[in-house]
Amino acid sequence: MALTTNSILVCAGGGCISAGEESVKQAFERKLKEYGLDSVVSIVETGCMGACSLGPLAVIYPDGVYYQKLTPKAAEKIVEEHILKGRIVPEFLFEGSKEQLTVTEKPTTEEIPFFARQVKIALRNVGVVDPLNIEEYIARDGYFALHKALTKMTPEDVIKEIKDSGLRGRGGAGFPTAIKWDIARKQKSDIKYMICNADEGDPGAFMDRSVLEGDPHTIVEAMTIAGYAIGAQKGFVYVRAEYPLAIERFGKAIQTAHEYGFLGENILGSNFSFDIEIRIGAGAFVCGEETALMQSVEGKRGQPRVKPPFPAEKGLWGKPSVINNVETLAVVAPIILRGASWFRQYGTEKSPGTKVFALAGKIKNTGLVEVPMGITLRELLYEIGGGHPQGKQIKAVQTGGPSGGVIPAEYFDTPVDYESLARLGAIMGSGGIIVLDEDDCMVDVAKFFLGFTVDESCGKCTPCREGTKVMHSLLEKITRGEGTMEDIDKLEQLASIVKDSSLCGLGQTAPNPVLSTLKYYRHEYEAHVKDGVCPSKKCKAFISYVISPEKCTGCTACARVCPANAIYGEVRKVHEIDQDACIRCGSCIEVCRFGAISKVTPAVENVVIK
Repeated sequence: MALTTNSILVCAGGGCISAGEESVKQAFERKLKEYGLDSVVSIVETGCMGACSLGPLAVIYPDGVYYQKLTPKAAEKIVEEHILKGRIVPEFLFEGSKEQLTVTEKPTTEEIPFFARQVKIALRNVGVVDPLNIEEYIARDGYFALHKALTKMTPEDVIKEIKDSGLRGRGGAGFPTAIKWDIARKQKSDIKYMICNADEGDPGAFMDRSVLEGDPHTIVEAMTIAGYAIGAQKGFVYVRAEYPLAIERFGKAIQTAHEYGFLGENILGSNFSFDIEIRIGAGAFVCGEETALMQSVEGKRGQPRVKPPFPAEKGLWGKPSVINNVETLAVVAPIILRGASWFRQYGTEKSPGTKVFALAGKIKNTGLVEVPMGITLRELLYEIGGGHPQGKQIKAVQTGGPSGGVIPAEYFDTPVDYESLARLGAIMGSGGIIVLDEDDCMVDVAKFFLGFTVDESCGKCTPCREGTKVMHSLLEKITRGEGTMEDIDKLEQLASIVKDSSLCGLGQTAPNPVLSTLKYYRHEYEAHVKDGVCPSKKCKAFISYVISPEKCTGCTACARVCPANAIYGEVRKVHEIDQDACIRCGSCIEVCRFGAISKVTPAVENVVIK
């Protein structure tokens, strides 16, 4: 087991792999072999460690010291200093812990604010175990819950434990998990199905992917327990094709679970048999909706159907089926093993337990966090997320992805639970949180998310198919500077109609970004229309770029980077911008070392706004 020996845990989550994890791991291996330590120090590739913006990452055990932004040279230095001499390497420590440390201190992950506030249940093994090694999972109580369920509990006992825990679905609206299981259990059918929804289509969401990549056996175990509870013999994991690493590791987990007797016929010597199959989706967002998902599993076009009947009554191939998302299933085994009261010690009365969030956008500590329900947004953003990376004021957050809503900064002391977010016009969703600052235009934010749902609408029902397109065109008109006050009224009215009359959850929640931004930021809409300005200086129709003759040195950097060839001038002479040719991409400002280029608003001549 990795944690009882001298080990180097290297994050092999998707983010760290793309940042060069393989070369860092090889450097560790090479240096350990050079010093003859390869037989006493093991290197373990784990799943995502959470701090995704700081990869490649590694943790040295048994010390528990966390290193970030590693390179092959950094890995070699860590072996020479930390492994050989017991001295930490300060320049690669987690950023929040550097200031107060000396080279003799060994800061652990528990002392870093990003980790200290977290309570990991769904992510308990992610970033800790080798996801391809079933014995590491077993060493951390893996499959003990399955053994308990099959040998000491009836299916009804299992469902009661889940009911008593108050577990609610972590993929959307928070429907009580035990109710689905109980309905399916009571159906009389020769065949029933257990389905894991690993589609995860929200922009900025990567919780389910990280669990499948970093702890696949927890889903195998949970699906088997759920199958036992509802009387299913077959399970399907529906995962999008864009997650090849998750597919590979989960496939390996299924294979080894068979070899160890945790899947297949007469599991653990019982009379219960269960098997799991992977179904790969083509990436349609609508297939995150449970009835559309089932259509896709059956090999049909992914489109939702009218409910009732609900899937627990008539689902896959017309048979009773239960669909839970990855994060919901990831907490099932700990609940069965430790009991409902243990789970309820975290969270709130109506929203027990923990929730995994993916922090993205204008936040210092981008990545995965798991915290008790009821934590405030302010704690989540500032104490764990570290606040804005440049120290700017955080303006709002978008929760719940394209189906969610915007929450302004004045509500950051709101507890994060299902009911509190709903009262603000937002939803928990799958747990994506996108952080916005003063540079983000709320009209543009609404347009972005609505554009996503327009593209992803299956087209089956008219309100969603046509209504979202008209709403998007109105938003485009406003951000082009052509909107009217009547357009704002039309937008709000149409959003309510689409919300109330669409067939499935995609259409019913698509207007949420529009309605929430209109609720809290109507003044920004009106500024676009009445004043001819974008208060956040984001919408291109309301800005232009100018070069200051006093500051321009004629270095030509701006002209060389301009994709539209809109900047002209001789070397060492003042340059100018052709406003008709300029596409307002901002590349020139980024490369100018002399602060000679500024954004101005054409509505008010010569007023610099950034």
